[in-house]
Amino acid sequence: MYIVAIGWAYVILMMAITASSVGKALAIVIFLGALPISLFVYAVGGRKRRVPSTTVPDQVADQRNAADPETD
Repeated sequence: MYIVAIGWAYVILMMAITASSVGKALAIVIFLGALPISLFVYAVGGRKRRVPSTTVPDQVADQRNAADPETD
């Protein structure tokens, strides 16, 4: 997933380097680079945000077992 973002950043960086002025280069980096890459990473990383974490219930269960060893 990140290889696509890295490749896109490289292409945009090359476009910004060949721009005729600093203002155009900054506009290219912001509007064609930073915004689309952040949107892409947010959209593709959505699966990780939607999957519930199972470590918290496991930690609670471990604490209950550690508090009362006679339950086993």
